[in-house]
Amino acid sequence: MAVYTEVSDEDLEAFLAHYALGAALSCKGIAEGVENSNFLLVTESGPFILTLYEKRVRDQDLPFFLGLMDHLAAKGVDCPVPVAGRDGRALRELCGRPAAIITFLAGMWPRRVTPGHCGEVGGALARLHLAGADFQLSRNNALSVAGWHELFQRCRERADEVQPGLARILAAELDAITAAWPDGLPTGVIHADLFPDNVFFRAEKLSGLIDFYFACRDFLAYDIAVCLNAWCFEPDGAFNATKARMLLSRYRKVRPLNEAELEALPILARGSALRFLLTRLYDWLNHPAGAYVRPKDPLEYLRKLRFHQGVRSLGHYGLDGDPVRAG
Repeated sequence: MAVYTEVSDEDLEAFLAHYALGAALSCKGIAEGVENSNFLLVTESGPFILTLYEKRVRDQDLPFFLGLMDHLAAKGVDCPVPVAGRDGRALRELCGRPAAIITFLAGMWPRRVTPGHCGEVGGALARLHLAGADFQLSRNNALSVAGWHELFQRCRERADEVQPGLARILAAELDAITAAWPDGLPTGVIHADLFPDNVFFRAEKLSGLIDFYFACRDFLAYDIAVCLNAWCFEPDGAFNATKARMLLSRYRKVRPLNEAELEALPILARGSALRFLLTRLYDWLNHPAGAYVRPKDPLEYLRKLRFHQGVRSLGHYGLDGDPVRAG
């Protein structure tokens, strides 16, 4: 979450006139994340999240995102849902941006991740995958292999400003991952961005999932790989196999993984690390002036990528140490 577009009191008042939520009592920007402009909106009806969808989010994808939240919530997944206006529409425009009001989810994201948090995330991710199986809308993953090639070309000339030789490293890794990328794995709706700041807890009990604006259809195991990168590395860069084992074991209790999915985990994790390295690199090189949010360090994901390059058995992820195919 972040703030890129300011909302005046007059614009907010006119916007809220479409809803039966009462008057605004406060509206404060949330300076976290990187994609959209988000505000904690408190009205006479209570707290909500007001989101303005910025340029990276395509208008045609918004029905998928908003519809998915409604669908998952109806299936028992703890997540926020869009609030409809008096006319029944949840999506409208504010300050020249598509905008929606989303219900408020109680809880805090964990600043210090524990193995217990990872176990909760694994179970919740599996339940999300099962709940999304009959969602009727579809959206391809724009940030899969083809998207990585395009993103790399947009960063290539300036990549060495971040680290000398980075462009060469990225080109070689992109070629290797593309050649080894699996096919035929189980697919479905994935979150694709389930980082700690998108998961709320009350103590160590998961209270809900937020920020579905990268959700799409892709390999279900790729979503697990994203979580291995997001949840299982320590602040010093070391991979915590205990956290990975908790995440994977709790996932597998809800939705078992087949042999091909397990075998593919290292290359999927490499791809996930490359994806976030490239998007962070792009944001680092193209940081908007005046944005409230600071860009995140892309080199954190280069270090994670190097870890996955060295994985030769599932024991590295806290599972039985069967060998995996080299990518």
